[in-house]
Amino acid sequence: MIARNERPAREVGATYRSSTYTSLLPWQVRERRFAPTGLGRRGLNPDDVYAFLDRVAVDMAAVYAALAESRLETVRIKNALRRWQTDQARARNERDNTR
Repeated sequence: MIARNERPAREVGATYRSSTYTSLLPWQVRERRFAPTGLGRRGLNPDDVYAFLDRVAVDMAAVYAALAESRLETVRIKNALRRWQTDQARARNERDNTR
């Protein structure tokens, strides 16, 4: 299990990003606090909120892209396994028929 402040190792074939960019971790999202707006306004500073939401959106897009790639790889592996199993079954049947 990954410790709270540790980032997972970069996977081979992962999307390239600058080494200065660090993706958000769940605890960073949960603990994020925004500065209140200036005098005369209520709520949070919209620029801070929108910048944070943009960053979350970028990280989510990367996660969804990796998930889609993983699903395609899973389909490719399943198809290869089915072909291999079919070839093995044919070879076994041919051996049994020649006896």
